[in-house]
Amino acid sequence: MMSGDTGVSQAADRKSFLIGLCLALSSCVFIGISFIIKKIGLIRLSNRGLRAASGGFGYLKDWVWWTGLLFMGTGELANFAAYAFAPASLVTPLGALSVLISAVLANRYLKEKLNLLSKIGCVLCLLGSTVIVIHAPKDRPVDSLDEMAMMLADPLFVAYLLFVMFTTFLLIAFYAPKYGSNNVLIYVLICSLIGSLSVMSVKGLGVAIKQTMTDSNQLTHPLFWTFLVSVVLTVSIQMNYLNKSLDIFDTSVVTPIYYVFFTTFVITASAILLKEWRSMTADNTIGSVCGFLVVIIAIFLLNAFKDMNVSVHSLRANWMSRNAIYLKTGFDDSHHQLLSGAEA
Repeated sequence: MMSGDTGVSQAADRKSFLIGLCLALSSCVFIGISFIIKKIGLIRLSNRGLRAASGGFGYLKDWVWWTGLLFMGTGELANFAAYAFAPASLVTPLGALSVLISAVLANRYLKEKLNLLSKIGCVLCLLGSTVIVIHAPKDRPVDSLDEMAMMLADPLFVAYLLFVMFTTFLLIAFYAPKYGSNNVLIYVLICSLIGSLSVMSVKGLGVAIKQTMTDSNQLTHPLFWTFLVSVVLTVSIQMNYLNKSLDIFDTSVVTPIYYVFFTTFVITASAILLKEWRSMTADNTIGSVCGFLVVIIAIFLLNAFKDMNVSVHSLRANWMSRNAIYLKTGFDDSHHQLLSGAEA
């Protein structure tokens, strides 16, 4: 009887994993497309002299931007549901797929440069996230909001919460006005730091909804409404500064950098809150670190050389040119040696 219950439990876990995986993948598709549509809307507005980077909110009147927001909202809803079925350490790294999708679409529809090194960077983003998924720590099971409340009271998580709030305040109040339009990291850091709190709030809402559906009503629990308000507030801040970042910098730059920092902070917050890393083996720890290093290298390739004209055609032409010079030089040297020998 016990073995039968174990088999049923494993089947349920497998089904939950597959549902979460499918939701996460569909979320990446919608979010990747939304970046492009919103960028097109912001370009339309900038052509009319309305820029989100200068503090304007003219994009709220543009139907193209709202279409992009609809796609992003659909993707975020799928992402929200994925967090309810699968651990954050699985769902969050899969965001690398949105990097790949948005980079390819930006090259096709926004005419943003995507050279050979950038394409390699996109592939490495995907490979690195795959390694992270394979070796990522698994969520500790959280069955109730009361258990979630005990975790939130952990001094280490409280310290992380204070760090995020203080750092975000400094970035918004002092650094964003001075350096936001010149340094892509300012707006991305704001979105990523706040985003780690939004994911934890989404996890809490997922626990509340699942507990309501399977056990008892949690919609009157104070923590449920705290999580709901937190999600609305943090997502609004993310949307505002992400719009500013996309208005100034290329999508192929913003999206992958946002992925790296967002994933890092989400996994950090999840590890602190859910104590995931304590049960990790040495090989999984090394695998997770290597996955992040691969993604960081991918980001370097995407940004450091994005303005260079590097392609398979240019590499082939360069190789043929160098080979021709080498052959010509070798022929001249041989001819010179023959003449010298004849004179001697």
